Amino acid sequence: MSEKKITLSKKDRRSVMLRSQFLQGSWNYERMQNGGWAFALIPALKKLYPNKEDATQALKRHLEFFNTHPYIAAPILGVTLALEEDKANGADIDDAAIQGVKVGMMGPLAGIGDPVFWFTVRPILGAIAASLATGGSIIAPLFFFIAWNLIRIGFLWYTQEFGYKKGSEITSDLSGGILQTITKGASILGMFVMGILVQRWTNISFPLVVSKVQLDEKAFIHFPEKGTHITGEVLQDIVTKATSGKFSLTPEKVTTLQDNLNQLIPGFAALLLTFICMWLLKRKVSPVVIIFGLFALGVIAHVVGVM
Repeated sequence: MSEKKITLSKKDRRSVMLRSQFLQGSWNYERMQNGGWAFALIPALKKLYPNKEDATQALKRHLEFFNTHPYIAAPILGVTLALEEDKANGADIDDAAIQGVKVGMMGPLAGIGDPVFWFTVRPILGAIAASLATGGSIIAPLFFFIAWNLIRIGFLWYTQEFGYKKGSEITSDLSGGILQTITKGASILGMFVMGILVQRWTNISFPLVVSKVQLDEKAFIHFPEKGTHITGEVLQDIVTKATSGKFSLTPEKVTTLQDNLNQLIPGFAALLLTFICMWLLKRKVSPVVIIFGLFALGVIAHVVGVM
């Protein structure tokens, strides 16, 4: 007689969703959201792996690096639940496949969370609540709190369920390479998104002065000396020249190293630093060491006047 198939009930999946609210509760610089991720999966892993040794092994594989938008983690959780359920029921799914799907999905999906939630839904609800508040309505904060949490929790539940149902389809044809194809495609998209974010989130400036050129008397604004009475006409003339952009505020034109870099290759320093960090990670250098190294480099470079 074949063993009875272990299936995660809706109650089990709901417990995972509720626990996922604390995804960032134990955030750390080395593996980021891994603690909250593992915490969310505990109810499902306990049911799927009654044997303590199997449950321990399952929990360990989910303590690897994980980081994405906290709400976008829901569909990834759903797919992971489906993979773990199939694995617990004897499907030929190894640890690398489960980790590969997680890593492959978290990158590209992370780029969706901020524009949708932080830059669209939340500002719209905030604007409506602010409009109600300016009218003296007491329901303004209640509206924002209730509407935001209904949208947030509804999204977490239904996208987790969607991932759970689609996850079973993904694992039904391992021989056809669906897992590998999805992982590869998601990884490529994730690297593309991360490449775009380098210029946006990485900022390096080199204020080191390269040259100083004395300007012509008519090329810069002459400010009145200290203690001199400033008339309305003089002030108007200064403001007009300053806003025109044709006059310098100082008698010297100062060119920094950053000005030259911006003219040649804008964002080159940020891209180079990103590649160096990637190379160090490939060489198995700890992320914590890299973080403290960058901190020390920034302090020293600032002290000597390079950055």
